[in-house]
Amino acid sequence: MKILVGYDRSRVAEDALKLAHEHARAFEADVHLLTSLQQGPDLQKEDIDAAENRLDKLKLAGDFGNIHCETHASVTYLTPGEDLVQFAKDNAIDYIFIGVKKRSKVGKLVFGSTAQYVILEAPCPVVTIK
Repeated sequence: MKILVGYDRSRVAEDALKLAHEHARAFEADVHLLTSLQQGPDLQKEDIDAAENRLDKLKLAGDFGNIHCETHASVTYLTPGEDLVQFAKDNAIDYIFIGVKKRSKVGKLVFGSTAQYVILEAPCPVVTIK
C-alpha cells in the first residue's frame, strides 16, 4: 500500500502527516511526502533547497522506523492540486492525505482550493484533516 501526503508547512498538513504515519504503521504502507512548488519567475533555487531540507527534517523527526518513506519536492507548472493528483496517478498511490484549510466562499472563488481539486480528481480515496 502507498500513502501520499500533501505537505505545505501548515498546521493541518502536520496533522495529515501524523494521521498518515499512524495508518502506515497499521497497514505497513509506504509513505510519500510531497511538497509542490509551482514554477514561475518568483521561484528561486533557495526556495527549492529549503523545501527539500524541510522534507528531510520531517522524515528524520517522524520516527518512521521500518516504514518506507520518500520525500519529493516537486517543481512544476501545475497547480499543487494538479501536481498531487498527477503524482498519485503516476505512482499508483492508494490513499492521499491532505489538510483542509477553512476559507470563505469568496476566498475559494478567488484563490481556488487545492483540497477540493484533489478530492474531485484523485484516482484514489482522499483523507482530509481539518
